[in-house]
Amino acid sequence: MKKIGLILILIIILPIAFLLVNELGKLNENEQVLEQIYNNQLQAILFSVNQYSEDIVRNSANSIIDDLESIKNSPSSAETFNNLLNENKLVKFIFTIDSLNAQKITFYFKRNSGVSNIDSLEQYFKDVIANNSDKINKLYGYRDIGYNKIEPVALPRSDNQSLLVFTGLNKQTKRIYGTVINPENFITQILSPRLQEVAKNEFVISVINPKTGFQYNSTKDFEKRSVQAQKTLWIFPDYNLGISLVGKSIEDLVKDRAVNNLILIGILLIVLIVAVWFVYRAVKKELELAQAKADFVSNVSHELRTPLALISMFAETLEMDRVKTEEKKKEYYSIISHESNRLGRIVNTILNFSKMEAGKRKFNFAEEDLNEVVIQVYQSYSYHLYNKGFDFEYEPGIDIPKVVIDREAVSEAIVNLLDNSVKYSGETKFIKMIIGNENDSVFIEVQDKGIGIADEDQEKVFDKFYRVSSGLVHTTKGTGLGLSLVKQIMDAHKGKIILKSKIGEGSSFKLLFPKNSQLNSGEKNA
Repeated sequence: MKKIGLILILIIILPIAFLLVNELGKLNENEQVLEQIYNNQLQAILFSVNQYSEDIVRNSANSIIDDLESIKNSPSSAETFNNLLNENKLVKFIFTIDSLNAQKITFYFKRNSGVSNIDSLEQYFKDVIANNSDKINKLYGYRDIGYNKIEPVALPRSDNQSLLVFTGLNKQTKRIYGTVINPENFITQILSPRLQEVAKNEFVISVINPKTGFQYNSTKDFEKRSVQAQKTLWIFPDYNLGISLVGKSIEDLVKDRAVNNLILIGILLIVLIVAVWFVYRAVKKELELAQAKADFVSNVSHELRTPLALISMFAETLEMDRVKTEEKKKEYYSIISHESNRLGRIVNTILNFSKMEAGKRKFNFAEEDLNEVVIQVYQSYSYHLYNKGFDFEYEPGIDIPKVVIDREAVSEAIVNLLDNSVKYSGETKFIKMIIGNENDSVFIEVQDKGIGIADEDQEKVFDKFYRVSSGLVHTTKGTGLGLSLVKQIMDAHKGKIILKSKIGEGSSFKLLFPKNSQLNSGEKNA
């Protein structure tokens, strides 16, 4: 059984271990592949948003610059340019930087722009440009090769303003242009429709300023959301573009799939454990049954050999006329008769059990008085039990209704219980039979004060071939069929057996037969 158990455990462990290792390995691979694909997709989306933002700013600025270059020498240039600025929602003002003199800055303001101190503003931007001279020089290089480039420049002491410096459309123009834009206004008024168009219902795209805590989402709200990927917003370096899936992240989806697979593996493990447990129990039961059959053959051989040897010995003694007194002859005849009956009971028990197992035993059901059945058994066995030193009592029932039974089968069940009580009585030799009413049943109870049956063995004693392998039970020979046959007889009568027993105090077997059983024509030879 240990080897079988080990093999069955390996049957469980090996496939489950393989599935777990395979699943965990695939989980890591899938996470890496999916994360790479997902991040590439997210980066492409963020790139498109960045590109769109830059295009909007470039087109707007270039349009204003182009108009500025074309109307700067006209008489109404100031009025015309002011109208252009008022029509453009992005810029507050524009200034130019002369490439020959970086300290020469010309400002173009919207009407009612609110700027009161132009000298202070001019000095402020001169300082900013001087501190970012490397970026300005790069723009001159881009301009010389005809490339329109926008370069964001940080404005000190400003949280909601950004300076954008860029080249003009005209290669011959010797100036660099700059404008100040409010990033939050640009995001909520200009960029918001594009965010919604790209995100649709699959993603949430957010614009975040980590310094100020500002966050605007494509869902048109300012709710703080976590993002799976983010990228710097090109035209506003202090702001990041973030993106996340609507609902669960890709990591969550991969983990959910892995969890589902692990749950399936767990269910498979439970099914395998249950199946292996049933197989183990079946194999164990078959092995125990095989051992019980082997013990049965050994016990039956002994049970048959003993009465046959006694019958043969005493018959031979009588045949050779070695017994001189009549009294002795009667004793030998009695022994031969007793052993013959004993042999007959063993053979009948085996035959009846075999018929019951094959479903071929026929029962002759009829309405019977249990008192009469038990009295007959009592009278047949009282002499035998008294000679063995037993205190054998019988307590008849009062107002006991007749029940539908097979008289011979019930007598056989009682005899088997009596034989058990005789075998396992120990030093206190007491047996009592009781007839009585109990709820909707009539019962026959056989009590003894024998060695008793342990709690763990009480459910097993009715199994075929089962015999308790300890104490007096182990040394007493038997077939292991008696109680199994009693249970089969009671099952055929739709009755029950109630066993009560304590080690060292004795046992009580109560056979309950249902009252009001009706005799059908088909039951006569069931």
